[in-house]
Amino acid sequence: MTVAADSVTSLVQSVDWLAIAPPTITAVVALIVLVADLFVSEKRKPLLGAVAIAGLVAALVTLVPLRDGDHATFCLGSDAGTCSYIADHFALVIQFLVLGGALLTALLSLHDTRTKLPAGEFWFLLLSSAAGAALLPASRDLATLVVALEVASLPAFALVGLRRGDRRSSEAALKFFLSSVTATAVMLLGVSFVYATTGTLHLTQIATELDSVPGQLDSLAKAGVVLTLVGFAFKTAAVPFHFWVPDTYVGAPLPIAAYLSVVGKAVGFSGLILVTVIAFPGYADVWGPAVAVLAALTMTAGNVAALRQVPTRAWSAIRLLAWSSVGQAGYLLVPIAAAAYTSDDQIGATVAYALMYAVVNLGAFGVAAVVARTRPLNRISDYRGLYATRPLTALAMGFFLLCLAGLPPGIIGLFAKVTVFSSAVDAGLGWLAVIMAVNVVIALYYYLQWTAIMFRAPEGAPEGAEEAAEPLRKGTPAPVTVAIALTAAVGVVLSGYPQLVLRFAATNLF
Repeated sequence: MTVAADSVTSLVQSVDWLAIAPPTITAVVALIVLVADLFVSEKRKPLLGAVAIAGLVAALVTLVPLRDGDHATFCLGSDAGTCSYIADHFALVIQFLVLGGALLTALLSLHDTRTKLPAGEFWFLLLSSAAGAALLPASRDLATLVVALEVASLPAFALVGLRRGDRRSSEAALKFFLSSVTATAVMLLGVSFVYATTGTLHLTQIATELDSVPGQLDSLAKAGVVLTLVGFAFKTAAVPFHFWVPDTYVGAPLPIAAYLSVVGKAVGFSGLILVTVIAFPGYADVWGPAVAVLAALTMTAGNVAALRQVPTRAWSAIRLLAWSSVGQAGYLLVPIAAAAYTSDDQIGATVAYALMYAVVNLGAFGVAAVVARTRPLNRISDYRGLYATRPLTALAMGFFLLCLAGLPPGIIGLFAKVTVFSSAVDAGLGWLAVIMAVNVVIALYYYLQWTAIMFRAPEGAPEGAEEAAEPLRKGTPAPVTVAIALTAAVGVVLSGYPQLVLRFAATNLF
C-alpha cells in the first residue's frame, strides 16, 4: 500500500500545469459553454461564440511561455521515456496549427450559429474536438494517443451531422462515423499486438523493446505496427481510406469541412509521425515502403479525381477542394516515408508543408462560404465573374489556389513543395519524387482553370429550383471577412518571408 501511495504521489507531483494548459483551457471552456447554454436565453446565444473564441485565443497565448524548452508531465519516474505528455517543439507547432485552425473555423461559423446551427451544441463540440486535437501531438504513449484521437474524432461526427433535417448532412455523418469506427477498431487491435510483444505503451520504451523482440514474436510485432498505422492513415485520408472525404465535406457545414481538412489532417499526421518515428523506428523497413506507396497512391488518386470534376455539377467546388485535400495529403506523406530511409529530421518538411496548407486551405473554404451565400449549390461555374462583383474576394481566392498549386505569387506553396520534393530525393526515393512532380503538373490544370473562371466575364444568374428556393444573401458577415483577410495576410507574409515556416524543415523537432 505504501509503494502504491508513493507512486500516486509521484504522479501527482509530476504534473506541469503550464505544459497541459492549451488542451486543458480548451476543454474547460467547452464545459463552460455547455453549462451556460442551459441558462442563456436565445437572444444571448451569440455570447457563447464569443466565449469560445476567447477560450481558443487564451489557449494559443499559453503556447508562448512553452517555447523555452521541453516540458514533460504525467511521468512515472525520472526517465523521460515514461512520460505520457511532452510539450516539445513538435507538439507546440502542431498545437499552434490545431488551435489556430479551430479559431479560424470559429470565425467562419459565427454567423451560421446565429441562423442555421444550434449554438450551444456547436461550440461545445468544436472546442471538445479541438481539445483532443491539441492533446494528441504531445501524447507519448499509445493509450493517450488513442484517447486523444477519439476525443478529437467523436465530436467531429456530430458536427458533420449538426444540420438538423438535412439528409446530406446526416448521410455524411453516418458514413464518416462508420468508416472511422472501423479504422479505430483495426488500430486498437494493432495496439494490443504491440503491447503483447513489448509489454509497454510508452513510445520510446516500445522502440527499445522492439529492437530485441524474440524471433517467434516478430510476425506479431510487424502485424501490430501495420494495423496501428491504419487508424492514423484514415485520418490523413490516405488511399484506400479516403472514400469518406468527398461526401463528408459536401454534407458538412462549410466551416466544419474546412476544420476537417486542416485540423483533422493535423491529428492524423501527428499520430502517424509519433508512432513511426518515435515508437517504430526499428521497423522502418516495414512502414517505410508502405507509407511511400500510400503517398504515391494518395496524391495520384486525389489529383486525378479533382481533375475529373465537372464545373457545372452541384457542389463541384467543394468536391474539388475535398479531392485536392486528398492529393495534398499525399505530399504530406512523402517526408514521413523519407524518414524511414534517412533520419527523423525529414519530418520537419511535413510540418512546414502542413502549416502552409492549413493557412491557404482555410482561406479557400472561407471564400467558398462567401460564394455559398448567393450560390447555395457552390459549383465551380458559380465563381465565374467573381472578380467583377467581389474583386478582393476573387484576388484572395486566386492567391490561395496559386499557393496550393505552387505558383507565384504563392511563393510559400512553391517552396513547401520543393522542400517535400527534396526530402524524397535525399532519401533515395527518386521514383516517388517523379510521381510527385507528375502530380504537381496535373494539379496545375484544375487550380489554374478555377482561377481563370473567376476573372472571366460574368454570365446571367443560374437557374435551378434548389437555388431559387433559398433566398439570396449578398452581405458577407464581418467574422468571415476577418478570417479570409487573416489567412490572406498570413499567406502573403509567408510568401515574402518563407523562412518563418521552412526553418522547421531543417530542424529536429523531437
